[in-house]
Amino acid sequence: MGFFDKIKKAFTGEEVEKTEVTEKYEKGLEKTRKSFSERMNELFANFRTVDEDFFDELEEVLIGSDVGFETTMEITDALRQEVKLRNAKNQNEVQEAIIEKLVELYERGDTEIPEIKLNPTGLTVILFVGVNGVGKTTTIGKMAHQYQVAGKKVLLAAGDTFRAGAIDQLKVWGERVNVEVVSGPAGGDPAAVVFDAVKQAKNQQADILMVDTAGRLQNKVNLMNELEKMKRVIDRELPDTPLEVLLVLDATTGQNAMLQAKQFKETTDVTGLVLTKLDGTAKGGIVLAIRNELNIPVKYVGLGEGMDDLQVFDPNEYVFGLFSQLINKEN
Repeated sequence: MGFFDKIKKAFTGEEVEKTEVTEKYEKGLEKTRKSFSERMNELFANFRTVDEDFFDELEEVLIGSDVGFETTMEITDALRQEVKLRNAKNQNEVQEAIIEKLVELYERGDTEIPEIKLNPTGLTVILFVGVNGVGKTTTIGKMAHQYQVAGKKVLLAAGDTFRAGAIDQLKVWGERVNVEVVSGPAGGDPAAVVFDAVKQAKNQQADILMVDTAGRLQNKVNLMNELEKMKRVIDRELPDTPLEVLLVLDATTGQNAMLQAKQFKETTDVTGLVLTKLDGTAKGGIVLAIRNELNIPVKYVGLGEGMDDLQVFDPNEYVFGLFSQLINKEN
């Protein structure tokens, strides 16, 4: 099914096939969907006409869902024109226009590939960055498990040598998913750990090397230097190897996640995002905000605590999971 075909089919009243992935997204986005639907229903209950007061209130609804100020203004400005063009007056027509505008925002990136760019003939390196507490190590463990189940040889590198317990935490995950962890002494040089891990990955003919890093956003200079040093080691030792830099964000922090994304984008070449704990927030609109304002593709989302609840990001499933309650109500 093509990009957003599922939601377009739902608009026409066609029955949409529900896969296991669809159900994971629906369950994971339940809080956001429920909150957004309730706010939208309340909005339409309070307004008989689509006037300027209606759009002011809509702005509050979107901002309250963490769609973000810039994205909200862009959507409402476009909607004013769209409602006039369509002469939309009833609730269903206006709701459909709102959802279509939100979809269009994400559809701009429909040429992006959310999957990790794997080297088909050799090693792929994935560097994980982000502040402490966002779920970096858990994400690494779950991704390592998924790649291993898919038949890939995976190696982990404990590049966070600064946080107390970080090395042990990664080793626990390594034991849990039966993946080897390369580590050095606590407080040691992270680049040295990466060097050893790259050497071991070559010797073992590993398919994927996943590198944990320290989350010290408050000291951007040190963070930049540390990450650049790691990347230099990787580039020198593996000049033809694809390097993914995944920024892990906690979706429950809303606009703080947006701020972190902006700061990390300034300090390193982030190639994709992992949004964890989407199931724990009613503000899943942050995905739209980050995509629209920063143009960084979301590559994975956390939709629950299970090993398989970390999912490759599917915009089609995300948008359907976000708005299905409103669409099903219309039809």
